[in-house]
Amino acid sequence: MEGDQADKVDNVCTPEHCFHAFDALYCALTSSEPISPNFVDEKYPLFVTWNTRSSRAGQPPRLRGCIGNFDAMPLREGLAEYALISAFKDSRFRKIERRELPSLECGISLLTDFEDASSYLDWTVGTHGIYISFPNPSLYPPSSSTPSPLSSSAYLPRFNSRHTLTATYLPDVIPDQGWDKVEAVESAMRKAGWNGAITEETLRTVKLRRYQSRKCEVGWEEFVQWRRENGDDDIL
Repeated sequence: MEGDQADKVDNVCTPEHCFHAFDALYCALTSSEPISPNFVDEKYPLFVTWNTRSSRAGQPPRLRGCIGNFDAMPLREGLAEYALISAFKDSRFRKIERRELPSLECGISLLTDFEDASSYLDWTVGTHGIYISFPNPSLYPPSSSTPSPLSSSAYLPRFNSRHTLTATYLPDVIPDQGWDKVEAVESAMRKAGWNGAITEETLRTVKLRRYQSRKCEVGWEEFVQWRRENGDDDIL
């Protein structure tokens, strides 16, 4: 990659994006005044991830909340909005509380390079995230043929959105879990709400959209320093 192009890619997601999201949560929990963001208000699909850092050396952070949006949003509004949604409305976790702030780290993923895959195997572990959609398998009859995993299903009835199941995994989740492509897609189908058998036939009904992301993370100490550098001498 040429130098200028590489710099542009590397600068897509920066610590300033993380600080802005962290600031939204901090101000919501402490009634402090927000600091005006210092980045271009471009539009991206985005995810905000909250992790809790372990107090034990060598232990990985623990997920505390992660929610995003696949529609491109202005970053200043979108990061602040989803910082709070992922902190307070991720149904897997209780709401983040003020006392937890010193243990938090904030990760921002800006999603790029969306492409329709030719099959559920047409993507690369470690490079792509996956967004899958598929008709609820209980609503269509099984096929008697034994198809190729690289082909499309011979029987794909039309369903409205209420009968379509969807799920996504960000690019870093799949290698972190040690999954291969099939395991990742099967796990995404479970995440989408399908609890029945997963066969080659059901896998072939999956429409997969692959994408990449640019990610940045900051911790509480970095955020505190940023607030101080921007005039807040009273931060905790």
